Amino acid sequence: MDLDALRSFVVFAERRNFTRAAEALHISQPALHVKIAKLGESLGVALYEKRGRQLFLTPDGERTLAFAREMAEREGAFRASLARREAGAPLVLAAGEGTLLFLVDGAVRRYRSERALPPLRLLVRDAEGTIDAVRRGEAHLGLCPALAAADDLVETPVAEVGMVAALPSRHRLARRESLEPSDLDAEPLVLPPRGRLHRAAVVGALAAAGARCVVGVEATGWTLMLHFVRLGLGVAVVNDCCRAPAGVAMRPLSGLPRLRYRLYHRRAGLPPAGERLRALVTAPAP
Repeated sequence: MDLDALRSFVVFAERRNFTRAAEALHISQPALHVKIAKLGESLGVALYEKRGRQLFLTPDGERTLAFAREMAEREGAFRASLARREAGAPLVLAAGEGTLLFLVDGAVRRYRSERALPPLRLLVRDAEGTIDAVRRGEAHLGLCPALAAADDLVETPVAEVGMVAALPSRHRLARRESLEPSDLDAEPLVLPPRGRLHRAAVVGALAAAGARCVVGVEATGWTLMLHFVRLGLGVAVVNDCCRAPAGVAMRPLSGLPRLRYRLYHRRAGLPPAGERLRALVTAPAP
């Protein structure tokens, strides 16, 4: 397989525009067309398609992009080993904001303290975006709650977390040791936007308990949601791994499913630094 064509395809796929990709590669646009066309012919698949004025990768194109990125990493590591030097390419971890702040912050700090390891780059993505980043080769590892079965990826259990109600410390419900969805009847809530799985779970739990759901604020990310709780704008339902800021109380909340966090990577395997980070993330908390 033509490695140069694979490298050119990565540049094209990241821009989805032949003109800009050709400029980045310092070749002519017709020459890039030929490279991509020959690559598709050699693989026997269509790598992209046109919808209106925009170009989109086909499913085969997405798989080719992940393979091309993986080949680039392997080539870099091989060249580095021949030159007896470290490749220096960063290890990339994709995860949600709350996951990075509250679930794996200790593992990230321990990884960064080991000076022999390459630098760590973080991608902040929601659960679907995390899985997509791993599949596309943008991230070596992805950490998120388990969604549908990802048979094309290797998954490692990391943690199982429950849900808590976060409310202002002076709120009347803060005097309770634990809460049920019915306790949140008509309480202004801090919820993610429509279409988010977490919002659907909270709304469903309240509906099952016969409680009225009142949206006080829409916000994305545990940190921002907890900030609005601290300001007294509503009650939020968050993971029990979150740390309560000053002025916020957290109480266990029944009636919601526990989340099972998984660490994902491609079946082709991980570089040594990726294996080290996986060990740190899955290790019991000190």
